[in-house]
Amino acid sequence: MHIPAAFSETRIDVMWNLMREHPLATLVIAGERGLDAHHLPMYLEKHQGPSGALHGHIARANRLVADCAQPSDALAVFHGPEAYITPSWYATKRETGKVVPTWNYVAVHAHGRLRLIDDSQWLHAHLERLVGEHEAGETTPWKISDAPADYIETMLRGIVGFELEIVRLEGKWKASQNHPAANREGVIDGLRRRATPAAQAMADVVREREPR
Repeated sequence: MHIPAAFSETRIDVMWNLMREHPLATLVIAGERGLDAHHLPMYLEKHQGPSGALHGHIARANRLVADCAQPSDALAVFHGPEAYITPSWYATKRETGKVVPTWNYVAVHAHGRLRLIDDSQWLHAHLERLVGEHEAGETTPWKISDAPADYIETMLRGIVGFELEIVRLEGKWKASQNHPAANREGVIDGLRRRATPAAQAMADVVREREPR
């Protein structure tokens, strides 16, 4: 990933937070058919290894099972807030006209070694953690024990777990940091007036990322 210095994020806790807040990642591997991408929710284990590890599961019928029969290099891409930025918001447009559109976005790349885990106890514990995290905000959180035990056992036989031990993290927060203050204020104001959840989220990122 190309990361200009102005957009670089190297703090591991900041990247971890993005990964926990946006857990649906794009997992990329080089398989028999070349590059292959899978979209999977992942659970971050912060205390495993120096940079953490990602745990997930896939259908047993997924071709990823065959492609990763042996531990394989893999990349998990996490996407945060993003928004189109019109040059009409820039003060520079009114001053010189020398501006063009761009796209602001936040992304984290987690590089590591992927291994499959075909173990029902590991899978059950993983699913308990994953479900517990995402059901926490519900009025009546669903639990795995709410379903019949034999049904859960059947479902477990149809999936395989995986672990990606992270060896390198890259963070990119592209949020208009390379523009003068007047342009950034214009971007924030424009995003606020756009009034969509995605625009509001990016306006917050632009405000948080003001150059010091």
